[in-house]
Amino acid sequence: MEETRQNRLTGIVLMCLGVACLTVNDALAKALTATYSPVQILFLRNMIALPFAIVFAYRMGGAAALRSSRPLAHLARGVLWLGAAVLFFTSIMHLQLAEATALIFVAPLFITIMSAAFLAEHVGWRRWSAVIAGFIGVLIVIRPGGASFQAVSLLPVATAFVYALLMLSARWLDPRESVWTLLLYLTGAGALLAAFVVPFVWRDVQAEHIWLFVAISIVGTAGMTMMTQAFRFAPAALVAPLDYTALVWATAFGWLIWSEVPDTATFVGAAVIIASGVIVILREYASKD
Repeated sequence: MEETRQNRLTGIVLMCLGVACLTVNDALAKALTATYSPVQILFLRNMIALPFAIVFAYRMGGAAALRSSRPLAHLARGVLWLGAAVLFFTSIMHLQLAEATALIFVAPLFITIMSAAFLAEHVGWRRWSAVIAGFIGVLIVIRPGGASFQAVSLLPVATAFVYALLMLSARWLDPRESVWTLLLYLTGAGALLAAFVVPFVWRDVQAEHIWLFVAISIVGTAGMTMMTQAFRFAPAALVAPLDYTALVWATAFGWLIWSEVPDTATFVGAAVIIASGVIVILREYASKD
C-alpha cells in the first residue's frame, strides 16, 4: 500500500514538473518567434535534442530501442507533430500565451469525436455533453463576431485537432515498441522534416540567442520524458488532468515576461474547457476499468 501511494505521488510530481517544463518551452518559443521562423526554432530544437533522445533511448531500452519495425508510421507521426508545433508557435506570435494554451486544451474533445466517428468507439451522453460544453468554452474565449475576435485565435484550435490526430496515430505503431523509441523517432522525424523547409526561412542565429535554443531543447525533452514517466508510476485518470496546470504557468509567464493579463472571458472560457476535458478524461478511463 505504501509503495502504491509513493508511486502515485511520484507520478503526480513528474506530471506537474513535466507540464511546467513544456510551458517554459512554449514561453521560450514565444520569445524566439520575435526573430526566427517557427520552423527554424523547431529544427534547431530537435537537432540539439536528438543526441539526448538517442542516449535516453539506448540507456533505457538498449540497442532495440533505436530500431523500429514501422519507420514510415513514425515519419507520418512526425508530419503531424511538426504541423501541430508550427501552428501553435505561429499562434503564440500573436496571442497571449495563456489564451493559446487554454484553446489547445480542446484536444481531448477532438480525440473523443474522432474515436466515435472513425474508430466506432462508444461515447456516452456524459462525454458528448462535455464535448459540446467544451466547444462553448472555445466560443467564449475567441468570441467570433466580436470586436476583439482575431482569426489567429483559430490556430490553437487547429493545433488541438492535429494533436488529437497525433495521439490517435499511436495505433499505427508496433505496441511492443517502448516509449523511448517513440520519443526518439518523433524527435528525429521532426528534425528531418523541418530540414526540408528551414533553408527557405533561415536566419543566422544571434550569439545571445544560442542559450535560448539550448534551453528550449533541454526543457522540451525533459518535459516530454517526465510526462511519459508519470503515466508509468500512476494511473492515467489521476495524472492526465494535471496537464491543465499548464494554464497556471502560462498565465504566470505571460504576466511576468510580456505583461499579459487575460481578460475575464478568457478565464471563464478556459474554466469551461478544462472542466469539459477533465470530465472526458475521467469518463474515458472509467469506461476502461
